[in-house]
Amino acid sequence: MDEQDAARPGPIDRALRVFGDVRAGEGGTVLLMAVNVAVLLVAYYILKTVREPLILLAGGAELKSYAAAAQALALIAYVPAYGWVAARMPRQRFLAAVVLFFVGCIELFVLGGRAGVPHLGFVFYVWVGIFSLTTIAQFWSYANEIYSRPEGDRLFPLIAVGSTAGAPLGAALANTLFGHGVGPFQMMQLAAGLLVLHLVLYRVAARRSRGGEAPRAQAPIAGGNGFALVLKNHYLVLIAALLVLLNLVNTVGEFILARAVVAAADAQAASAPGFDKQAFIGTFYGNYFFWVNVLTILIQAFLVSRLVKRLGMAGVILALPVVALGAYGVAGAGAGLLALRMLKTAENATDYSVMNTAKQMVWLPTSREEKYKAKQAIDTFFVRTGDMLAALVVFLGTHLVTLGVPGFAWVNIVVVIAAGGVGLLLLREYERLTAATERGKA
Repeated sequence: MDEQDAARPGPIDRALRVFGDVRAGEGGTVLLMAVNVAVLLVAYYILKTVREPLILLAGGAELKSYAAAAQALALIAYVPAYGWVAARMPRQRFLAAVVLFFVGCIELFVLGGRAGVPHLGFVFYVWVGIFSLTTIAQFWSYANEIYSRPEGDRLFPLIAVGSTAGAPLGAALANTLFGHGVGPFQMMQLAAGLLVLHLVLYRVAARRSRGGEAPRAQAPIAGGNGFALVLKNHYLVLIAALLVLLNLVNTVGEFILARAVVAAADAQAASAPGFDKQAFIGTFYGNYFFWVNVLTILIQAFLVSRLVKRLGMAGVILALPVVALGAYGVAGAGAGLLALRMLKTAENATDYSVMNTAKQMVWLPTSREEKYKAKQAIDTFFVRTGDMLAALVVFLGTHLVTLGVPGFAWVNIVVVIAAGGVGLLLLREYERLTAATERGKA
């Protein structure tokens, strides 16, 4: 890196410096990685959009809720299987095998749909969740491997811009295709093609990271299965606990907003006969999602890298708990729908930008097997555990005790405080690990 720092920056390096600290020779690979994760997110959001009509028209919202639970159960078997395969294949071949496996699954779904296979929507819903968690986690595992910790601190916020931009692009593309009469199985084929492009970009990135040489055959990823790696490492347990708590808060927060929206629609319908509640709710959420995406992109592009540079890991780890604490504090005081929407917009935008970057940076001081296997366990099963706990909180708060919007907000405040405490412990462990790494190099 010393020679690169001394070299003259190229046009890509200079262009990317608007968004963060890019040094000479780094811009090309950073841009390639950002494009690659954007392609992956476009493919995912096409598939995510396709899955909704497939499951809702087959079994409605109730079946959809069962599918989310089935996904968490499937991950219990899937995570060890992922680790078993990773331990038996060279890294580059393993990355290709995982992507091609999902491409093959898409083709099977296309064949099954055309053959009229029953319950396909349910299986596809479960599969899309596993696909998204696996491939996104795998991309960041790879990024954690090819970049050192100081490089990742500087460059991950820029790479994450691709993820932030790819999600709305994929959703908009799916919406346009549906509007022009393109069928769900044709859209699946488009997503499969994008995954092949994603794999090609992996290969190009591997060549660039080695100065243009062909990718070397690397040893398989050693170590135990992902669950075992997490449970025996205090640092990884803290990562898992933080993500479970924050996901619990976010999911309960979405329920709080949804309940407030429905209450507002019911109130207007009661006072105005003929009021279209469906149109009101649809318009509300369309506007809400739009501003969440806009704010997320702005924060990711112009704020996150500067936050890391000025405040370090503490700035990105604690940002979401601070924002969420303020948001649910106002909600607990009895905020109206407009205020709730603004507060939830701020929380989600912070989650999808600042916290999303932090989720990847915390893996920089971990071992190679932890980056792949333990990350899969945490980013899949433990994240879904947060969703299941949120469902339990909602059930208890609506059936056993009667909690209104302020009541659920106060539950979230307690969980956010706990998450902040876990975040502080995680920061302490992060500093200890990075200090030990520096001493080892010295």
